[in-house]
Amino acid sequence: MFLSYLKIAWKVLLRRKFFTFISLFGISFTLMVLLVMYAMVDYSVGPQMPELRTDRLLFITRMQLFYRDGGQSNSGLGYAFLDKYARTLRTPEKVSLCEHNFGTVAAYASNQTLKLDLKRTDDVFWQVLNFDFVAGRPFNAHEERDAAHVVVVNESTARRYFGASENVLGRVMELDAVPYRVVGIVRDVPLSRIQSYAEVWVPLSTTTANLRDPNYLGGYMAILLAPSAAEVDNVKAEFQQVVARIPLPDPKQFKELRTRAHTLFASLIAHANGSSSADGSSGLVVRVALALTLLFMLLPALNLVNVNVSRTLERASEIGVRKAFGATTSALMRQFLIENIFLTLLGGGLGLGLAAGMLVFINSIHLIPYAQFALNGRVFGVALGLALVFGILSGVYPAYKMSKLQAAQVLKGEVAL
Repeated sequence: MFLSYLKIAWKVLLRRKFFTFISLFGISFTLMVLLVMYAMVDYSVGPQMPELRTDRLLFITRMQLFYRDGGQSNSGLGYAFLDKYARTLRTPEKVSLCEHNFGTVAAYASNQTLKLDLKRTDDVFWQVLNFDFVAGRPFNAHEERDAAHVVVVNESTARRYFGASENVLGRVMELDAVPYRVVGIVRDVPLSRIQSYAEVWVPLSTTTANLRDPNYLGGYMAILLAPSAAEVDNVKAEFQQVVARIPLPDPKQFKELRTRAHTLFASLIAHANGSSSADGSSGLVVRVALALTLLFMLLPALNLVNVNVSRTLERASEIGVRKAFGATTSALMRQFLIENIFLTLLGGGLGLGLAAGMLVFINSIHLIPYAQFALNGRVFGVALGLALVFGILSGVYPAYKMSKLQAAQVLKGEVAL
């Protein structure tokens, strides 16, 4: 029965080429825009290298100190604060401390000056994240403890500085006129993965900053790896229990401090909007995004509804004959709905192809440094889901109207929608 409906749908689409073209254009364009946006978001906050285990990762990236006069300070956290209150947590499997933001250093190679983005991290950084090493290794605990001048570089930087990414291990690279020995090369990390991004990574202990500074605010963050996805909430809860017992830095000046362990997505949203809620207002952002997606789909869906209803007149005789031969309302509704879903699935396939081409174009113009946006299984699943929603949204009402036509009126030419 289902295959027979598909055959009918295919014949109908071929017979009404203009209608098919207009419908496919609207569906594919809408889905292309949505899929490109979703692919870029997924590439930035989804489970991708180096944050491959997003279901287990938590980030402590900011603190808010509320003044008694009504103002507030909002910043990264101090290293000493994180070392005392985050690194000592018992529920995480591992805790890494690193600089919150990357800095810029100068490197001189082949009579040119390279401005490189540098991030200082501890050795655990390489254990909580999943960098793709193409050669060498990360720096270890001994090198971090001894403030060894070793460096991990990305592939592009190795090529720019040494002229190639092969046979680079053990060679010396000068960063701000300080020599560092290359111990590892990793695949490029896109700037969109802001929590782990850099072009060169060196031990945190090489910093000239005072890591013992007792100030609660500073330029550092913590990355927590939960033992499993099920333990994430327990890690969050333990940290909040610790935070509740932390004394204010100056009770006469401040009345409250807030800091949380957030998921990757929530940490980015909280940083952008200054939220101190448990989810960083990420839930609200997701709901708004879904609402805007449905609204964006609604206009072409309504257009497709109008087209579907108007073409009912063209098929009135077919409907009348089928009803005269005993076709039920439910059978006609199923047929028309399957026809519409089949059309939207074709549009979804075309939208996927257009989205893939658009992502290739975005990669070619280097919109985001080192980003290589692409379609994956999750994007394909979203495309399928959107196409089905599109088909149902635009097909139910026309299918219902078609199925309710009276055979006697149709055969007499008395059709009213």
